[in-house]
Amino acid sequence: MHGMTVTTTATIVEALTRAIVEQRLQPGAKLAEQRLAAHFGVSRTLVRQALHQLAQRRLVRLEPARGAFVATPSAREAREVFAVRRTLEGALVRELAGTLTPSQLRALRQHVRREAAALAGRDVPVRTQLLGDFHVLLARCSGNLVLAELLDDLLARCSLVALMFQSERAAAHSHDEHEAIVEALAARDAERAAALLDDHLRHVEEGLALDRPTPSPDVTVALQELRA
Repeated sequence: MHGMTVTTTATIVEALTRAIVEQRLQPGAKLAEQRLAAHFGVSRTLVRQALHQLAQRRLVRLEPARGAFVATPSAREAREVFAVRRTLEGALVRELAGTLTPSQLRALRQHVRREAAALAGRDVPVRTQLLGDFHVLLARCSGNLVLAELLDDLLARCSLVALMFQSERAAAHSHDEHEAIVEALAARDAERAAALLDDHLRHVEEGLALDRPTPSPDVTVALQELRA
């Protein structure tokens, strides 16, 4: 680090997110406040703020009297979340095929272009965020705010699973499928849009690399690689 670099909560959040995304931190790894404070050269208050932000994103689990740990997604939870998403989002796109406005269609196409740019730039956290946000954008286009909120929560529960287990090839596949869903909506083809969405969510679930290599359980070792 340069002498004048100011470490902020956002810097700590980004560094820990990258360590998790790039599989250098193991699910269940303890994130000791004192060690993180020493690593970043900041107060424990800043570290605590960063850990709370990561907990809101469901990347970190905070346990009273025990501290912070990298969240541990289970395969069963992932399957249940995907089952609920298929039901909700299938109904959503069927409805949307009849109500989508030209400006909403432009917004969806623009979003898909941003996904392509993130894939080309190999920006894993941005790519993952955009691939998830596509589904929230669909819900917002429907005008059903309750559905949008429900999907937001379901996507948060999927985020660690996708961040940790989605390969680059699977991410590229997701982008192509998003493009096809948008074009089915543009053609007002409700059944095709719903079938494509169902296939897409099944492919995402099947494409999770659950046999990933075991990353380091040690936060200092995992973060050290960022400085190389």
